[in-house]
Amino acid sequence: MPLDALALALAAAVVHALWNLLTARAGESQVAAGVALGAGALAFAPVAALTWDVGAEVAPYAVASVALELAYLTLLATAYQRAPLSVVYPVARGAAPVIVLAVSVVALGDALPAGAAAGVLAVGAGVVLVRGRSAGRAARGGTRLGLVVAACIAGYTLVDSAALHHAAPVPYLELVLAPTAALYLAGTLALRGGRAIAAEVRAPALLAGLGMFGAYALALAALARAHAAPVAAVRESSVVIATALAAVVLRERVDRRRWAGAVLVVAGVVAIALTG
Repeated sequence: MPLDALALALAAAVVHALWNLLTARAGESQVAAGVALGAGALAFAPVAALTWDVGAEVAPYAVASVALELAYLTLLATAYQRAPLSVVYPVARGAAPVIVLAVSVVALGDALPAGAAAGVLAVGAGVVLVRGRSAGRAARGGTRLGLVVAACIAGYTLVDSAALHHAAPVPYLELVLAPTAALYLAGTLALRGGRAIAAEVRAPALLAGLGMFGAYALALAALARAHAAPVAAVRESSVVIATALAAVVLRERVDRRRWAGAVLVVAGVVAIALTG
Protein backbone atom coordinates (compact mmCIF):
# COMPACT_ATOMS: atom_id res chain seq x y z
CA MET A 1 0.00 0.00 0.00
CA PRO A 2 1.59 3.36 -0.99
CA LEU A 3 2.52 5.68 1.89
CA ASP A 4 0.35 8.55 0.65
CA ALA A 5 -2.67 6.24 0.53
CA LEU A 6 -1.86 4.98 4.05
CA ALA A 7 -1.65 8.55 5.41
CA LEU A 8 -4.95 9.52 3.79
CA ALA A 9 -6.70 6.41 5.11
CA LEU A 10 -5.42 7.02 8.66
CA ALA A 11 -6.54 10.66 8.55
CA ALA A 12 -9.95 9.50 7.37
CA ALA A 13 -10.11 7.16 10.38
CA VAL A 14 -9.52 9.94 12.91
CA VAL A 15 -12.05 12.32 11.35
CA HIS A 16 -14.57 9.51 10.96
CA ALA A 17 -14.42 8.58 14.65
CA LEU A 18 -14.93 12.22 15.63
CA TRP A 19 -18.05 12.81 13.52
CA ASN A 20 -19.57 9.56 14.76
CA LEU A 21 -19.00 10.72 18.34
CA LEU A 22 -20.80 14.00 17.60
CA THR A 23 -23.72 12.16 16.01
CA ALA A 24 -23.99 9.54 18.75
CA ARG A 25 -24.10 12.12 21.55
CA ALA A 26 -26.87 14.17 19.88
CA GLY A 27 -30.26 14.17 21.56
CA GLU A 28 -31.90 12.93 18.35
CA SER A 29 -29.21 11.06 16.43
CA GLN A 30 -31.52 10.20 13.54
CA VAL A 31 -32.39 13.86 12.93
CA ALA A 32 -28.90 15.17 13.64
CA ALA A 33 -27.43 12.82 11.03
CA GLY A 34 -29.57 14.41 8.31
CA VAL A 35 -28.72 17.94 9.43
CA ALA A 36 -25.04 17.04 9.44
CA LEU A 37 -25.10 15.55 5.97
CA GLY A 38 -27.00 18.54 4.57
CA ALA A 39 -24.53 20.98 6.13
CA GLY A 40 -21.60 19.04 4.72
CA ALA A 41 -23.15 18.97 1.25
CA LEU A 42 -23.59 22.74 1.28
CA ALA A 43 -20.08 23.39 2.58
CA PHE A 44 -18.36 21.21 -0.02
CA ALA A 45 -20.49 22.28 -3.01
CA PRO A 46 -18.17 25.17 -4.05
CA VAL A 47 -15.09 22.92 -3.85
CA ALA A 48 -16.82 20.27 -5.95
CA ALA A 49 -17.87 22.86 -8.54
CA LEU A 50 -14.34 24.26 -8.85
CA THR A 51 -12.79 20.81 -9.26
CA TRP A 52 -15.57 19.22 -11.32
CA ASP A 53 -14.30 16.29 -13.36
CA VAL A 54 -17.02 13.66 -13.75
CA GLY A 55 -17.56 11.41 -16.74
CA ALA A 56 -20.98 10.29 -17.93
CA GLU A 57 -19.98 6.67 -17.22
CA VAL A 58 -20.14 7.36 -13.48
CA ALA A 59 -23.97 7.66 -13.42
CA PRO A 60 -24.86 4.03 -12.53
CA TYR A 61 -22.19 3.96 -9.82
CA ALA A 62 -23.50 7.21 -8.34
CA VAL A 63 -27.09 5.92 -8.25
CA ALA A 64 -26.00 2.71 -6.53
CA SER A 65 -23.86 4.63 -4.05
CA VAL A 66 -26.72 7.02 -3.17
CA ALA A 67 -28.94 4.04 -2.35
CA LEU A 68 -26.24 2.44 -0.20
CA GLU A 69 -25.37 5.71 1.54
CA LEU A 70 -29.03 6.40 2.33
CA ALA A 71 -29.42 2.94 3.85
CA TYR A 72 -26.12 3.36 5.73
CA LEU A 73 -27.02 6.72 7.27
CA THR A 74 -30.53 5.64 8.24
CA LEU A 75 -29.35 2.44 9.89
CA LEU A 76 -26.35 4.05 11.59
CA ALA A 77 -28.39 6.86 13.12
CA THR A 78 -31.01 4.36 14.28
CA ALA A 79 -28.30 2.22 15.87
CA TYR A 80 -26.86 5.21 17.74
CA GLN A 81 -30.31 6.09 19.01
CA ARG A 82 -30.74 2.58 20.44
CA ALA A 83 -27.29 1.25 21.38
CA PRO A 84 -23.90 2.43 22.70
CA LEU A 85 -21.30 3.89 20.32
CA SER A 86 -18.73 1.47 21.76
CA VAL A 87 -20.83 -1.48 20.47
CA VAL A 88 -22.16 -0.20 17.16
CA TYR A 89 -19.00 1.41 15.84
CA PRO A 90 -16.54 -1.49 16.26
CA VAL A 91 -19.02 -3.98 14.80
CA ALA A 92 -19.92 -1.82 11.81
CA ARG A 93 -16.42 -0.66 10.96
CA GLY A 94 -14.71 -3.94 11.78
CA ALA A 95 -16.99 -6.20 9.77
CA ALA A 96 -16.95 -3.97 6.66
CA PRO A 97 -13.44 -4.86 5.38
CA VAL A 98 -14.19 -8.54 5.96
CA ILE A 99 -17.23 -8.23 3.68
CA VAL A 100 -15.16 -6.29 1.12
CA LEU A 101 -12.57 -9.05 1.17
CA ALA A 102 -15.20 -11.78 0.89
CA VAL A 103 -16.80 -10.12 -2.14
CA SER A 104 -13.37 -9.60 -3.71
CA VAL A 105 -12.62 -13.32 -3.32
CA VAL A 106 -16.01 -14.79 -4.21
CA ALA A 107 -17.28 -12.38 -6.86
CA LEU A 108 -14.10 -10.87 -8.27
CA GLY A 109 -11.89 -13.96 -8.11
CA ASP A 110 -9.13 -12.47 -5.94
CA ALA A 111 -6.88 -14.82 -3.96
CA LEU A 112 -7.26 -15.17 -0.17
CA PRO A 113 -3.79 -15.12 1.45
CA ALA A 114 -3.27 -16.85 4.79
CA GLY A 115 -2.73 -13.50 6.53
CA ALA A 116 -6.06 -12.18 5.28
CA ALA A 117 -7.82 -15.35 6.44
CA ALA A 118 -6.29 -14.90 9.90
CA GLY A 119 -7.42 -11.28 9.85
CA VAL A 120 -11.00 -12.33 9.14
CA LEU A 121 -10.96 -14.70 12.12
CA ALA A 122 -9.49 -11.99 14.35
CA VAL A 123 -12.18 -9.52 13.37
CA GLY A 124 -14.90 -12.08 14.04
CA ALA A 125 -13.50 -12.85 17.49
CA GLY A 126 -13.11 -9.13 18.21
CA VAL A 127 -16.73 -8.42 17.35
CA VAL A 128 -17.86 -11.16 19.76
CA LEU A 129 -15.76 -9.61 22.55
CA VAL A 130 -16.98 -6.08 21.83
CA ARG A 131 -20.57 -7.28 22.06
CA GLY A 132 -19.92 -8.50 25.59
CA ARG A 133 -20.30 -11.83 27.38
CA SER A 134 -23.77 -11.11 28.70
CA ALA A 135 -24.89 -8.44 26.30
CA GLY A 136 -28.11 -6.65 27.13
CA ARG A 137 -30.94 -6.02 24.72
CA ALA A 138 -29.44 -2.73 23.51
CA ALA A 139 -26.08 -4.34 22.80
CA ARG A 140 -27.66 -7.26 20.94
CA GLY A 141 -29.72 -4.89 18.82
CA GLY A 142 -26.68 -2.69 18.24
CA THR A 143 -24.68 -5.69 17.06
CA ARG A 144 -27.33 -6.71 14.55
CA LEU A 145 -27.71 -3.18 13.23
CA GLY A 146 -23.92 -2.79 13.15
CA LEU A 147 -23.58 -5.84 10.90
CA VAL A 148 -26.15 -4.49 8.45
CA VAL A 149 -24.38 -1.11 8.49
CA ALA A 150 -21.14 -2.97 7.73
CA ALA A 151 -22.74 -4.50 4.63
CA CYS A 152 -23.71 -1.01 3.44
CA ILE A 153 -20.16 0.25 4.04
CA ALA A 154 -18.71 -2.66 2.09
CA GLY A 155 -21.15 -2.04 -0.73
CA TYR A 156 -20.39 1.63 -1.22
CA THR A 157 -16.64 1.04 -0.79
CA LEU A 158 -16.61 -1.39 -3.71
CA VAL A 159 -18.94 0.76 -5.86
CA ASP A 160 -17.00 3.96 -5.20
CA SER A 161 -13.66 2.30 -5.86
CA ALA A 162 -14.89 1.44 -9.37
CA ALA A 163 -16.52 4.86 -9.84
CA LEU A 164 -13.25 6.71 -9.28
CA HIS A 165 -12.05 5.47 -12.66
CA HIS A 166 -14.60 7.90 -14.13
CA ALA A 167 -14.61 10.85 -11.70
CA ALA A 168 -12.42 12.96 -9.41
CA PRO A 169 -12.92 12.21 -5.68
CA VAL A 170 -14.45 15.46 -4.33
CA PRO A 171 -16.92 16.09 -7.20
CA TYR A 172 -17.99 12.45 -7.05
CA LEU A 173 -18.46 12.77 -3.29
CA GLU A 174 -20.77 15.75 -3.79
CA LEU A 175 -22.61 13.96 -6.60
CA VAL A 176 -23.39 11.10 -4.21
CA LEU A 177 -23.91 12.76 -0.85
CA ALA A 178 -25.90 15.85 -1.89
CA PRO A 179 -28.83 13.75 -3.21
CA THR A 180 -28.48 11.47 -0.19
CA ALA A 181 -28.81 14.49 2.12
CA ALA A 182 -31.83 15.84 0.21
CA LEU A 183 -33.65 12.49 0.33
CA TYR A 184 -32.83 11.88 3.99
CA LEU A 185 -33.94 15.36 5.08
CA ALA A 186 -37.12 15.08 3.03
CA GLY A 187 -37.95 11.83 4.81
CA THR A 188 -37.11 13.35 8.19
CA LEU A 189 -39.32 16.36 7.47
CA ALA A 190 -42.22 14.11 6.56
CA LEU A 191 -41.82 11.87 9.61
CA ARG A 192 -40.63 14.27 12.31
CA GLY A 193 -41.52 17.76 11.11
CA GLY A 194 -39.56 20.98 10.73
CA ARG A 195 -39.23 21.68 14.46
CA ALA A 196 -37.28 18.47 15.04
CA ILE A 197 -34.85 19.41 12.26
CA ALA A 198 -34.48 23.00 13.49
CA ALA A 199 -33.71 21.75 17.02
CA GLU A 200 -30.65 19.87 15.73
CA VAL A 201 -29.24 22.74 13.66
CA ARG A 202 -26.45 23.32 16.16
CA ALA A 203 -22.66 23.46 16.13
CA PRO A 204 -22.08 19.73 16.86
CA ALA A 205 -24.24 18.64 13.93
CA LEU A 206 -22.64 21.20 11.60
CA LEU A 207 -19.15 20.04 12.62
CA ALA A 208 -20.23 16.43 12.15
CA GLY A 209 -21.29 17.32 8.60
CA LEU A 210 -17.88 18.73 7.79
CA GLY A 211 -16.39 15.57 9.29
CA MET A 212 -18.62 13.31 7.18
CA PHE A 213 -17.47 14.93 3.97
CA GLY A 214 -13.89 15.40 5.11
CA ALA A 215 -13.47 11.76 6.16
CA TYR A 216 -15.04 10.43 3.00
CA ALA A 217 -13.04 12.79 0.77
CA LEU A 218 -9.86 11.52 2.42
CA ALA A 219 -11.02 7.92 1.94
CA LEU A 220 -11.86 8.48 -1.72
CA ALA A 221 -8.45 10.06 -2.28
CA ALA A 222 -6.90 6.95 -0.71
CA LEU A 223 -9.03 4.69 -2.93
CA ALA A 224 -7.70 6.55 -5.96
CA ARG A 225 -4.18 5.49 -4.91
CA ALA A 226 -4.69 1.94 -3.61
CA HIS A 227 -7.01 -1.07 -3.80
CA ALA A 228 -10.30 -1.09 -1.90
CA ALA A 229 -9.52 -3.89 0.60
CA PRO A 230 -6.38 -2.38 2.20
CA VAL A 231 -7.90 1.12 2.27
CA ALA A 232 -11.05 -0.20 3.96
CA ALA A 233 -8.88 -2.08 6.44
CA VAL A 234 -6.60 0.80 7.44
CA ARG A 235 -9.58 3.08 7.95
CA GLU A 236 -10.81 0.72 10.64
CA SER A 237 -8.09 1.88 13.03
CA SER A 238 -10.87 4.31 13.92
CA VAL A 239 -12.39 1.45 15.94
CA VAL A 240 -9.96 1.98 18.83
CA ILE A 241 -10.24 5.77 18.54
CA ALA A 242 -14.04 5.64 18.71
CA THR A 243 -13.97 3.17 21.61
CA ALA A 244 -11.70 5.52 23.56
CA LEU A 245 -13.95 8.49 22.80
CA ALA A 246 -17.01 6.51 23.91
CA ALA A 247 -15.34 5.66 27.21
CA VAL A 248 -13.90 9.12 27.93
CA VAL A 249 -16.47 11.52 26.45
CA LEU A 250 -19.73 9.53 26.59
CA ARG A 251 -18.82 7.70 29.82
CA GLU A 252 -19.81 4.33 28.35
CA ARG A 253 -18.64 1.28 30.27
CA VAL A 254 -15.84 -0.33 28.28
CA ASP A 255 -14.28 -3.17 30.29
CA ARG A 256 -11.04 -5.01 29.51
CA ARG A 257 -12.84 -7.66 27.49
CA ARG A 258 -14.40 -5.09 25.18
CA TRP A 259 -11.11 -3.18 24.90
CA ALA A 260 -9.46 -6.44 23.89
CA GLY A 261 -12.18 -6.93 21.29
CA ALA A 262 -11.62 -3.47 19.80
CA VAL A 263 -7.87 -4.06 19.61
CA LEU A 264 -8.43 -7.50 18.07
CA VAL A 265 -10.67 -5.95 15.41
CA VAL A 266 -7.91 -3.50 14.51
CA ALA A 267 -5.30 -6.29 14.47
CA GLY A 268 -7.52 -8.25 12.10
CA VAL A 269 -8.02 -5.40 9.66
CA VAL A 270 -4.30 -4.62 9.73
CA ALA A 271 -3.61 -8.24 8.78
CA ILE A 272 -6.06 -7.87 5.91
CA ALA A 273 -4.42 -4.59 4.86
CA LEU A 274 -0.90 -5.99 4.91
CA THR A 275 -1.90 -8.91 2.70
CA GLY A 276 -4.34 -6.94 0.49
